Amino acid sequence: MPKYAWEGRLPQGGFRKGELEGPNETAVRAYLRQQQIIPTKIVKKATEIKITLPFMKGRVKKRSLAIFTRQLATMIDAGLPLVQSLEILAQQEEDETFQEIIRTIKNEVEAGATLAAALQKHPRCFDNMYVNLVVAAEEAGTLDVILSRLATHIEKMEELKKKIKSAMVYPIMILAVAIGVTIVLMVFVVPVFEKLFAGMGSTLPLPTRIVVAISNIFKSYLLIVIGIVVVAAIVLRKYYKTEKGRLRVDGFLLKLPIFGELIRKVAIARFARTLGTLVTSGVPILESLNIVAGASGNKVVEEAILKGRVSISEGQTISEPLIESGVFPMMVTQMIAVGETTGSLELMLNKVADFYEAEVDVAVATLSSMLEPVLMIFLGVIVGGLVISMYLPIFKMASAF
Repeated sequence: MPKYAWEGRLPQGGFRKGELEGPNETAVRAYLRQQQIIPTKIVKKATEIKITLPFMKGRVKKRSLAIFTRQLATMIDAGLPLVQSLEILAQQEEDETFQEIIRTIKNEVEAGATLAAALQKHPRCFDNMYVNLVVAAEEAGTLDVILSRLATHIEKMEELKKKIKSAMVYPIMILAVAIGVTIVLMVFVVPVFEKLFAGMGSTLPLPTRIVVAISNIFKSYLLIVIGIVVVAAIVLRKYYKTEKGRLRVDGFLLKLPIFGELIRKVAIARFARTLGTLVTSGVPILESLNIVAGASGNKVVEEAILKGRVSISEGQTISEPLIESGVFPMMVTQMIAVGETTGSLELMLNKVADFYEAEVDVAVATLSSMLEPVLMIFLGVIVGGLVISMYLPIFKMASAF
């Protein structure tokens, strides 16, 4: 069916706009009047060609999810019925994939399903944590409060992810430039100099001979080298998807200088923030730990949490198995122990999360300031070394005259 963009006024004042599918403009106008919206403008949209890749199907941006959650919490707090709130949010949503998901959820809720049951059918959009919190909210009758907490949690997790990405963009760009410049010099520039040097009839300096030899290897085996790199990346990716592979790779990452400590701080911040949100919202501690383990982002941390969960189910406190794991710093386990003793676990977890998120900020700033000169020196050595090695024979020839 064609899609129509509409604008309209509410009887009590206010303005709304959105999009609707319908057989014709009359049907859209009639539907809007049923919703107590007085249409002022209805325009048929041009047909769009939409290509959806299989791996993107059902994917929704976290920012869109946070906005949806925040708006749904606000509407429920204002007293709007859940079905009507979902319909309004579907109309306002610009992402067609997410719009379709919201409409499906709205139809299921309208048919009698709980919100949690409807959300559970879209796991690529709403994860276990989201669904479990909604279950707890529906049971306690605090859906608006918990949805608001969920929105805050999603926003903080996205903020943390952006910090990590911003820390990695600069070194990756420098390395990419270094590799690109090296390949161009080796494949296109060095061969020109090689032909020039062939007519000189004298022995080339050792650095020049090494560069020329590497250039010949590049020209002859560049595609093979690229193929090996691609195959190695695919094999490593598949190995990382196995339990054993992920455990070894994540363990290795935690031991890296500078980067390892940053990864650990991010994992602890995620652990504390997620567990704090779940505990505050009334999700049972064992179920919370099961959700938190998968959200930590590191297999070593995940294993430590799951082992701790088993110990807790046998009667231990939360802090005891975490201390035994050796993965969590003493400050974290001590604050959790204090929280358990005083009955303020969620408060302590949120303080830990705040502290480690601030630590991530400092670590990212430090990493950027340290990497910048190192990478610039690296780039200068690679490119400068190649240029100098090519000009050495010319300098040698000039000194002979």
